[in-house]
Amino acid sequence: MWDDLHALAKTAERRRIEDLFAENDKRAGEFSLTAAGLLFDYSKTQIDEQIRAALIALTDAAGLDARRTAMFTGAAINETEGRAVLHTALRNLDGGAVHVDGEDVMPEVLETLDRMEALAREVRGSDVTDVVNIGIGGSDLGPAMAYTALAPYCDGPRCHFVSNVDGADIADTLRGLDPETTLFIVASKTFTTIETMTNARTARAWLMDKGVSTDGRFVALSSNKAAAGEWGIPESRTFGFADWVGGRYSMWGPIGLSLMIAIGPEGFRAFLRGGQEMDRHFETALPHQNMPVLLALVGMWHNQVLGHATRAVLPYDNRLARLPAYLQQLEMESNGKRVSMDGADLSVNSGPVVWGEPGTNGQHAFYQLIHQGTRIVPCEFMVAAKGHEPDLRHHHDLLVANCLAQSEALMRGRSLDEARAIMADKGAEGDELERQARHRVFPGNRPSTTLIYPQLTPEILGKIVALYEHRVFVEGVILGINSFDQWGVELGKELASSLGPVVTGEASAEGKDGSTRQLVEFVHLHRDRD
Repeated sequence: MWDDLHALAKTAERRRIEDLFAENDKRAGEFSLTAAGLLFDYSKTQIDEQIRAALIALTDAAGLDARRTAMFTGAAINETEGRAVLHTALRNLDGGAVHVDGEDVMPEVLETLDRMEALAREVRGSDVTDVVNIGIGGSDLGPAMAYTALAPYCDGPRCHFVSNVDGADIADTLRGLDPETTLFIVASKTFTTIETMTNARTARAWLMDKGVSTDGRFVALSSNKAAAGEWGIPESRTFGFADWVGGRYSMWGPIGLSLMIAIGPEGFRAFLRGGQEMDRHFETALPHQNMPVLLALVGMWHNQVLGHATRAVLPYDNRLARLPAYLQQLEMESNGKRVSMDGADLSVNSGPVVWGEPGTNGQHAFYQLIHQGTRIVPCEFMVAAKGHEPDLRHHHDLLVANCLAQSEALMRGRSLDEARAIMADKGAEGDELERQARHRVFPGNRPSTTLIYPQLTPEILGKIVALYEHRVFVEGVILGINSFDQWGVELGKELASSLGPVVTGEASAEGKDGSTRQLVEFVHLHRDRD
């Protein structure tokens, strides 16, 4: 089937996207989809009916329906770790039982949610002014992204997020905070993550240095209740989650506690219900009407078929500034694999490099390369129909106009003849006209999609996050890989542990490569000068 798609690609690459609209005045409607209140427009791509059918055939060949059912019903689809994949259960507010190994997990899920809500109300009603979430990876990126995204709904304590083991991160965060009114959330499933626990110990030392008792100042988001207890955090302030919740999919449960404290339990439930609505759509819609499926297939057309190695996520919504970073982990940690489920080498490329920045900032940074560079970068635009600042509606109108203009410009481009006419109007002549005109040519025919939504609310954010989660799942199923492990993270961790004593000078660098020894020597040289 990949061969069929590559053959179709040869034809598609020779035609212009603009011509597809000229040939079919209904193209915009036929190559877009509305679901759960979101509109996904993929008409500004080279995908036609034949290509779409060939892409959908990939889902049939990969057994997507069966794999999706297996995920939602608690089968151990994370085969390398022997685990179910059930982050969807965390937002299953109105659904029925969900079984893992014959046991319904929903009573415990709902009980944990109730406990979270009780603590959130307690904190919101107390003298706590600031909450510091200490985590890394999925324990940081999700809630940090969502807190910024939902700023208009944040009526609780201010939230701060510390993740980097670089001391600058926690030092800059603690500066200016009042230890008497600051609460720390330590987010580590195992309660052993070195970056998180190092920062947590620094936070505890800060309180003690300020003469403030640590009692009641810490909450643990961890399944290792014993370790949290030894650290001084009682079970009543420890919130665990099962091993069937992966880190980058964990914001829907205890890892989202900081967000719940910020926006309140009702707002957090609206976020969950948004995710649940997207789940129901993904479970029931046919492939050609299924938004996560089509989002995945468009991405695979650009990456695996056409060979475009990167994907730019461009939210024209300043509060989604952290979304590209969140999606980097979601996509690249999930699908950045080189072997299929059976251990065989992949026959096609795995996931793309995901990157991006909010518009319009990006327009004055990297859009030059997107428009006129030698490589094609498929773009995924996002924008709300309505902002949260009614007195500044003219700002939002300009924002939307810029978003729509960029996708149109990428598609249309500017021909050499058009550029010549522009320069002739400016008075250029002869060789200078030709030279200047060539600098003003835009190749165009560069693909983009647009996801548009009414307004960025907790419910809408839940839908968007769930949409991208399911997109990653669909891509993984088609590639035949396990999207829910991350062994590639482990080697660097192991080597960092062995290098720690070398950097401090407690152990020799003997046996390390010449480059590593040289770098360690530089560190020692400049450290000894202090």
